[in-house]
Amino acid sequence: MFESKYSKVLTVILIIVIIAIVTLLGFLAFDYIKKYNTTKQASDFVENYQGDISTGNTNSSENNSEKDENVSLDGVNETQIGSTGNNNTTSTKKKYKGYTVVGTMKIPTINLEYPIVEEVSTTSLNTALVFLYPSPDNLNMPGNSVIIGHNYRNGTFFSNLKKLAKGAKIHVTDYRGTSLTYEVYNIFEAHEADTSFYQRDTNGLAELTLSTCTDASNDQRTIILAKQI
Repeated sequence: MFESKYSKVLTVILIIVIIAIVTLLGFLAFDYIKKYNTTKQASDFVENYQGDISTGNTNSSENNSEKDENVSLDGVNETQIGSTGNNNTTSTKKKYKGYTVVGTMKIPTINLEYPIVEEVSTTSLNTALVFLYPSPDNLNMPGNSVIIGHNYRNGTFFSNLKKLAKGAKIHVTDYRGTSLTYEVYNIFEAHEADTSFYQRDTNGLAELTLSTCTDASNDQRTIILAKQI
């Protein structure tokens, strides 16, 4: 009698363990497929991307359902920035999943390839890297450009930013068709409200500031500074 009850208990425990293992494997498989699809789609877009140059008007003013969404990031409250640039702009900006692309970024040492979009919103951050400051048309131009991305800790977006070292190369192509290479020269952590390094003297060169959450805290940022070479 006792052995029969004991066997039933073991059977139930075994079934529970099997279900737990199957559920875990299913979750891991789903996460892997999602990560693969996200990085593959972004990589394919980057590989095929060339900033369109035309003599017509920009098409970057197309409406987007998330366009007017406000979001507080890195201590800066950002509303949507106009994407048409000044009246002399003759470049067209492509779209990636409904968002206006101002350029693309490649960081070979961490296998990063993503478009950079100009809409600042929660949903755009789930889709690509986002240009935060000062204006999307500043990309690859003299001065500092701040670009943010999620740290999902799974290798997507800016998850591996912490692995960069000084001297690492960052390749950026903008919507005008200009490609520049930047070199990392400073790495540090800062509070999300600290924007003191956004405006800095770049000696007439283009610079980048890359920002993402740290692994330890959502209100701390891993900051990468890189300069045009």
